[in-house]
Amino acid sequence: MPKVKTNRVQFPEGWELIEPTLRELQAKMREAENDPHDGKRKCETLWPIFKIAHQKSRYVFDLYHRRKEISKELYEFCLDQGYADRNLIAKWKKPGYERLCCLRCMQPRDHNFQTTCVCRVPKHLREEKVIECVHCGCGGCASGD
Repeated sequence: MPKVKTNRVQFPEGWELIEPTLRELQAKMREAENDPHDGKRKCETLWPIFKIAHQKSRYVFDLYHRRKEISKELYEFCLDQGYADRNLIAKWKKPGYERLCCLRCMQPRDHNFQTTCVCRVPKHLREEKVIECVHCGCGGCASGD
């Protein structure tokens, strides 16, 4: 007789410590997804979603790499279950990308003149002092700021 597959996920040790924060961020994400976008530009409707996704990833990254409060098993579980963005965290580990807001800001194919986003330019090199990224609403994520 074949095994019956269940959807039960085995949570690793320490999950109960980070679960409330991740559930709260998921609730915020649900709110942002269902928020009406009347009167907003097309690109502005996604900004809260990018911001919350960044928050979730940064929370898991900080717990594992900076504060060392969670185990590798729990960290991998969070990445596998989609609680954090594996690719964004991989970029944060590289020099020059410690404050990267989203992956779209560093992809040349998404920008004019095949360069990176304006939010990746350090503040002292900008012509305009106050800017907003078109993709995620970031005010500046260059490492030198």
